[in-house]
Amino acid sequence: MTTLPTTKAIELELQGSWLTIWFNQPERRNPLTDQVVDELREVCSAVALSRAVRGVTLRGKGGFFCAGGDLSGFQKLSDGPREDAMRTSTTIGDLLVQFNALPQVTVALIEGAAMAGGLGLACCCDVAIGTADARFAFSETRIGISPAQIARFVLQKCGYATGRRLLLTAGRFDGEEAARVGILDRVVADAPGLADAEAAIRRDVLGCAPGAVAATKSLLVELNTIAEEDRVQFAAENFTRCLRSDEGREGVLSFLEKRKPQWAQEL
Repeated sequence: MTTLPTTKAIELELQGSWLTIWFNQPERRNPLTDQVVDELREVCSAVALSRAVRGVTLRGKGGFFCAGGDLSGFQKLSDGPREDAMRTSTTIGDLLVQFNALPQVTVALIEGAAMAGGLGLACCCDVAIGTADARFAFSETRIGISPAQIARFVLQKCGYATGRRLLLTAGRFDGEEAARVGILDRVVADAPGLADAEAAIRRDVLGCAPGAVAATKSLLVELNTIAEEDRVQFAAENFTRCLRSDEGREGVLSFLEKRKPQWAQEL
């Protein structure tokens, strides 16, 4: 049983073993305020050690994903103590690291628009799906700041050359272009299409072993931090822990016995 925190700026919807996190300030186009960032970090901490939660979806209320950083808050920071700006940036960076490393499969469902830090957070997700008419931009340089904390996750998502162009030029693009450059993994026609695409992902994920998903996520996140000469050993240890776990034994046995493993769920 996973105990989720009480939140106000985001809405949490737990359906079975799948958690949907809704940005819930549509009148402001769902900005990443300090409160939103803090609440997202609390949710990440709550689900990070859980295997009862198998997947996490990010979505915005009001037909709008996320407008990015809270510019009214940024205005105050620009005239305040340097330490406050550093603290705010570091906190956002810590959230991105947390979300990127969550052991669950993470999905961003984007309609309306995803801008700046909101789009950066979507780049931390394992799967990003958006509507064809959604609008996208890494707009930081247009307002005189840098996309400092999101940059590495954007490069992780769409590659160095494309990410460099998008981050430097702050170019605007739609869902079709987002799919072409690798920001989106799939583009759909409309909001019902988002729901259908997510349902297919949920069906796939609920057939996977949650511990194996967590181990694979750890492998992918950590592999590039391991020295080249240590990677074979690192991967072997990851594999062996999985194989010798209860899940590993059950998975092999269920395959040999031609039955579904115990963790398999259906929508």
